[in-house]
Amino acid sequence: MNLDPVHRVLPAERYHALFDTIDAGFCIIEVLFDDGRPCDYRFLEVNAAYERQTGLRDVLGRTARELVPGLEQVWFDTYGRVATTREPTRFDNASEAMGRWFEVHAFPVGEPERHLVGILFTDVTERRLSERALRESEERLEQALSAGGGIGTWDWDVPNDRVYADERFATLYGVDPDLARAGAPVGEFFHGIHPHDRARVEAEIAAVLASGGTFVSQYRLMQPDGSIRWAAAQGQCRLGIDGRPLRFPGVTFDITRSKHDAIRQAALLSLGDHIRDLSDPARIAACGAEILARTLDVSRAGYGIIDTLAETILIEQDWNADGVGSIAGMLRFRDFGSYIDDLKRGETAIVHDARTDPRTRDTAQALAAIQATSFVNMPIVEQGRFVALFFANHAEPRHWSEDDLALMRDTAERVRVATERARAEAERARLTETLEEQVAVRTRELMQAEEALRQSQKMEAVGQLTGGLAHDFNNLLTGIIGSLEMLSIRIAQGRMADVDRYSLAAQGAAKRAAALTHRLLAFSRRQTLDPKPTDINRLVSGMEDLVRRTVGPEIEVEAVTAAGLWPTLVDPNQLENALLNLCINARDAMPDGGRLTIETGNRWLDMRTAKERDMEPGQYVSLCVTDTGTGMTPEVIAKAFDPFFTTKPLGVGTGLGLSMIYGFARQSGGQVRIYSEIGEGSMVCVYLPRHLGAAETVADMPDLTDAPRAAAGETVLVVDDEPTVRMLVIEVLEELGYAAIEAADGASGLKILRSDQRIDLLVSDVGLPGGMNGRQMADAGREGRPDLKVLFITGYAENAVIGNGQLDAGMHVMTKPFAMEALAARIRELIERP
Repeated sequence: MNLDPVHRVLPAERYHALFDTIDAGFCIIEVLFDDGRPCDYRFLEVNAAYERQTGLRDVLGRTARELVPGLEQVWFDTYGRVATTREPTRFDNASEAMGRWFEVHAFPVGEPERHLVGILFTDVTERRLSERALRESEERLEQALSAGGGIGTWDWDVPNDRVYADERFATLYGVDPDLARAGAPVGEFFHGIHPHDRARVEAEIAAVLASGGTFVSQYRLMQPDGSIRWAAAQGQCRLGIDGRPLRFPGVTFDITRSKHDAIRQAALLSLGDHIRDLSDPARIAACGAEILARTLDVSRAGYGIIDTLAETILIEQDWNADGVGSIAGMLRFRDFGSYIDDLKRGETAIVHDARTDPRTRDTAQALAAIQATSFVNMPIVEQGRFVALFFANHAEPRHWSEDDLALMRDTAERVRVATERARAEAERARLTETLEEQVAVRTRELMQAEEALRQSQKMEAVGQLTGGLAHDFNNLLTGIIGSLEMLSIRIAQGRMADVDRYSLAAQGAAKRAAALTHRLLAFSRRQTLDPKPTDINRLVSGMEDLVRRTVGPEIEVEAVTAAGLWPTLVDPNQLENALLNLCINARDAMPDGGRLTIETGNRWLDMRTAKERDMEPGQYVSLCVTDTGTGMTPEVIAKAFDPFFTTKPLGVGTGLGLSMIYGFARQSGGQVRIYSEIGEGSMVCVYLPRHLGAAETVADMPDLTDAPRAAAGETVLVVDDEPTVRMLVIEVLEELGYAAIEAADGASGLKILRSDQRIDLLVSDVGLPGGMNGRQMADAGREGRPDLKVLFITGYAENAVIGNGQLDAGMHVMTKPFAMEALAARIRELIERP
């Protein structure tokens, strides 16, 4: 190698090209050691970008301690480790004094004994600021929404064409509040809607007036000062008996801040996506101008190079709206006013109306001729010099808001950075070829390692699932198959005394298998729930004896129920299952005995508390199970709700208990949280939303032989593609005296529904073959039978069809498998229900 007196490790001509053109900070240092420990380093080479970033000057040949006496030892250790291990490293560094963020990449260069390290400083300030701005924007939006952002209400008397509104609503639409309170013509309010949005909003309202229903829309509103605000409106059109609209009340929210933030972020993200791969500076500038102009809805936008001595601007290309001519070429600022003086001082020139602004009043006609009666000229300054200009023009007077200016600043900065990047890209690509190759190799290695880790985690999860479930299902299937075989043998032998015992054993194993399937669906949050207004105090009292028998005499059980507990809308059977699982877990945590407490309570979560628990603010009912057992470590708590995670030995549990409870709570609109310390026991709390209504009382399930009989002529249509299920349901119906009709698919069932046959109830599976599912068949059947009662029976979570538990009136659901007596009771209940 050719080395000069400062120990360069590459030929001099390549070094000069590299250090003079690259816009990232770059230096090569020699690490100095004392008794084997790095104690300092000497600068062998630096480029101008490094000196600009660090603020250091004349660094060649000098040491770090000489230049920065207070430099911490961690820097020497880091670079010493790179020099000795030959392993590159990457980390982030923030310069508080300069307000900049850098990504630092250190890698060994030259021979190992030289202890030379190359350091690349990449300025990532723009990315960090963008991330912070986006985060702050999201926080502001969340605060605005949580605070309610309602600005006004209206009530439209449609037949009399009068709108009664409060003062805030009227002011936003530019209507006299006194007139609005007394009832103003609806046309007065439409005048305030932005012309570009008015036709769409009028069409949306006309559609709602024609058919009734809900009106939801977003649009812009013109303000008296020329500014624009965004509104989100929601209303409900109510129709009379004759189908004509009567009243149309609603509320309007001011979403200006959130909308501007969203528009700004979307524009900047779109700009980044579009210019990322562009290499032509002119195309980059044109792309930025177009996105800015379309976002701000202005007549023109562009980017130009400035000659401050001649006071001219060279515009290579601009973006123009339809009907607006281009001003590309050379223009003299003085031909259009005196605002060039502001630009030379680095100040943004903002003109809302050229006819009234003192800087442009005398040249307003010239500006109007190029359709720039209103404009913003934003100077781009580099190293103290005014070098370029980003501009936006509008043909009519316009109010330029702070949001408009902020978007222009961000766009101009990104365009400037991108154009500078494009000019140096080709040369830098050639000079940094080796460095990029190293980064590419390292990136590929990391990606391969991450993929291998993900695959290992997948296989481990599948192993846990198949191992635990295979063990449980094999046990259950053995009980079912063996009982059925013995049942067949005893019947053949004529020994009927054992029939009931084997029949009950098979039914019990089958029910446990069904429960395991429900746990799988629960932890995946895909089960079909049957929520009912529930009194949790009553549920806990009803289960107290079962819990005591389950946990055993060594554990003291105490139930503390809150007075005045709110009802909650929840599936009571699933909640009982969740409570029993929590009590069993608590028992297992107290092998030597202890105390188990079940406690209920009303909880009102404010914004801060709800955010800590990953919930929405509001009123909740809590069900907590506390034990005095061994407790859990933070690591175990972090994984406790993960599917398949268990601390029990292999084959003892599948790790679905807490996962099921978590999935059930989240699907019910609530949350589960664990509070525990090692040696101090654990508390698991289930939070469920308050239901504003009375809790239902649950009657005991009658035996099939005691189920109420059908009235004369009552007919049930059964649609299911599984012959065995169809046969069993038909036999239950006939046993109870119903006339039963069966069909194997949706098309056959719909044909029967469209006939003159009497049908008091439709019992249908949701998933049916032939292209028509149960919900679609029921909806089509109700066109001719609007009062048709429907009971869906499903063995899987058909929430996409049923609607996440939100069924139409007269529609109900039962989850397979179910007891025949439960089916009989449900059928009788639905037929008798008015």
